[in-house]
Amino acid sequence: MIHDEGVGLEHRDRIAYVTLDRPDVMNRFEGRMREALADALQTAARDTRVRVVVIRGAGTAFSAGADVNGMVELHAQGDIDEIRRRVEFGAEVIRAVRDAPKPVIAAIHGVAAGAGANLALACDLRVGSPTASLTESFVRIGLLPDWGGLHSLVRLVGPGRAAEVMMRGETLDAGRLLELGILNRIFPVESFPDDVHAYATRLAGESPDALAAIKSGIAIATDGTLDDVLAFERAAQPRLFAGGNCREGMAAFLERRRPEFRDLER
Repeated sequence: MIHDEGVGLEHRDRIAYVTLDRPDVMNRFEGRMREALADALQTAARDTRVRVVVIRGAGTAFSAGADVNGMVELHAQGDIDEIRRRVEFGAEVIRAVRDAPKPVIAAIHGVAAGAGANLALACDLRVGSPTASLTESFVRIGLLPDWGGLHSLVRLVGPGRAAEVMMRGETLDAGRLLELGILNRIFPVESFPDDVHAYATRLAGESPDALAAIKSGIAIATDGTLDDVLAFERAAQPRLFAGGNCREGMAAFLERRRPEFRDLER
């Protein structure tokens, strides 16, 4: 396991686990943790052996967000440049999630608040335990959501619900997160790590070429027009069809076996 500035990176069964690893402070973002997280995500994205990325938190929380005590000190010092730097690196983290040509899953147990909430929202998929909660806590300290949270939450739940969650700073429990479609699945606490791994392993068994194209297509469909989507399909489908993974997938279908897809080449 590679560990740097409160962020761990390890590989298991074609899955990269990126761990927020400051459990004694509920994995709050301190020091150069943002830079380390962006670097870990970019490393996993470049690794052709990795087909799925899982972001998780050590201990009893996913991430409680920023260190407010440290922010109070910065405010007292009038250090706006440091705030700009943190916002910029938060944006780099979100770009690393969105630009990765593979599914990124947030495994949420316990608290996901502030930047931690918006990190989870930026992921392609979110699974949680019954202890999972999500809070857009920025308004409580007179700030607006960053780390792309405005974009991510509006995409997931629409502007009206996003406004209520962000303007009230309310905490959403696991049941409400599932109801809103923010969580894709809820797994039991006692089997959560194993269930997350099984969920990720199922995805890792699919064609990485197709997964990358689907991720790109979802982004286009979310922000673009029908014509944008149709143009993407016209370009992407022949390319996928000509590839070896499509050939393997069709052969496996006809032979009634599980396909053995090759890793995505970059």
